[in-house]
Amino acid sequence: MKIQPTKKTKFIFITGGVLSSLGKGLAAAAIGSLLESRGMTVTFQKLDPYINVDPGTMNPFQHGEVYVTDDGAETDLDMGHYERYTNAVMAQINNYTSGRIYYSVIMKERRGEYLGGTVQVIPHITDEIKRAVLQLDGTVDVAIIEIGGTIGDIEGLPFVEAIRQLRGDLGREYTLFIHLTLVPYIKTAGEVKTKPTQHSVKELLASGIQPDILMCRTEVPLNADLKKKIALFCNVEPESVITAIDVDSIYEVPLRLHEEGVDDRILEKLGIWTGAPHIRPWQELVHRIKNPKHTVTIGITGKYVDLKESYKSLHEALVHGGIANEARVELKYISADELESGGGIEQLEECDGILVPGGFGSRGTEGKIRAITHARENRVPFFGICLGMQLAVVEFARNIAKMEGAHSTELDPATPFPVIYLMKEWFDFRTGKTEVRDENSDMGGTLRLGAYPCRLVPDTLAARAYGQEEISERHRHRYEFNNEFRERLEEAGLVVSGTSPDKTLVEIVELGDHPWFLGCQFHPEFKSKPMKPHPLFRDFIRAALEARQAGKGGA
Repeated sequence: MKIQPTKKTKFIFITGGVLSSLGKGLAAAAIGSLLESRGMTVTFQKLDPYINVDPGTMNPFQHGEVYVTDDGAETDLDMGHYERYTNAVMAQINNYTSGRIYYSVIMKERRGEYLGGTVQVIPHITDEIKRAVLQLDGTVDVAIIEIGGTIGDIEGLPFVEAIRQLRGDLGREYTLFIHLTLVPYIKTAGEVKTKPTQHSVKELLASGIQPDILMCRTEVPLNADLKKKIALFCNVEPESVITAIDVDSIYEVPLRLHEEGVDDRILEKLGIWTGAPHIRPWQELVHRIKNPKHTVTIGITGKYVDLKESYKSLHEALVHGGIANEARVELKYISADELESGGGIEQLEECDGILVPGGFGSRGTEGKIRAITHARENRVPFFGICLGMQLAVVEFARNIAKMEGAHSTELDPATPFPVIYLMKEWFDFRTGKTEVRDENSDMGGTLRLGAYPCRLVPDTLAARAYGQEEISERHRHRYEFNNEFRERLEEAGLVVSGTSPDKTLVEIVELGDHPWFLGCQFHPEFKSKPMKPHPLFRDFIRAALEARQAGKGGA
């Protein structure tokens, strides 16, 4: 594959060794934030070795949350880190899997584009990977490419080979290899061990890649002697051995890496000159996080509570809401299954606010409805997202509008009051076309994905939070509010405070006689950032704080 570099974009490739979950995504995001603080433009790409075409149909217990972009791509959760830490906007081109790469190559072979030649991993698969990466060439100053998995994984070999080739294609002045590895501290021996890092770099060298910078994840600081030892055995300069130490808040990572000089080393090796970094906003952010004036407890009722990665963006958005209110947010994950079996109410009573997140499937549904009833009856601030909003409508229909047996047809196809249902036709404002779907469509094909416009009703919780008439939010759901029952529900007191511009899709519902009770069909957590908290999370946390303070005052 012949490469014609633009001589505009430099590429940083980040790999990981020893074991997974070391924090490559956070490291990439933090590096991007440091480069932006020096006035550079950045973008990202995650290359995932698994065979799934995208993570959309994967179990959250295995993969964590599915992050959705404006253009409707279902992507890896690291996309969320990239957007939260920088101004970069992720899209379909920013996340590729082995499945997507192989699918593209197979389709080309079927169309005869390889002229009858034997299709092989090298050059065809590696060329396809290189094409995916080079879509970013010329779009920004620096593109940061994260290779998923761990060096040595068999499924990751084509990606490693592709980035090895890219160094030859683009040249050293346009490529940089950063390897994130583990330097464990053995408490019983009181020693830090460098051998795992040595072996990890050896594995990387066997693939033809010599790392330029080593980032060493560790519990304790690495002294100069340890850095010299690692540098000697891994063939890098001591100044290029970076301590990636554990921190209390993930938003400290850019500051700690800056203290280690990682941004200076990157710029030096890529031959880039910039002014001094503007890191004061990060310093102020971390100060606010570490010095809260208040504390608030939020109960999250879902079915994936045993794996917090399933709600990664949600967790961070709640933290952001706390930052906006100078509060530390303590999260209490409450099993919907436990609530469904009759327990857990005492846990709800300990919460200043209750949130029911999105999800698919019927398990735990009645437990979530029980949590919603508790919030409504006890005037506890409530926030329902996606399925949480739909179940709030179900709960209201059953208990206030006296529609016995009301439900979503996703969960009870025979319900006498299908207040949530699969809308067969709807107008897509992004494409300008009417979309048609039914129960037999592909699982992904029936989803409403990506950013859609929403118009707000004045003088509602939503309108006051956003401070504007029209918004755009990201969706990932299949079933919709059933307008057949809208008038009856509104007469009973349900407030529809946000709809699509043509008013056919209900996006936000509220209760007018409640301190703060709101459900939204979209996923606002995907657009929240630490320095720009999402308005709904900001106001939800504020309402929870007010409820807590009122409770302490005996009100």
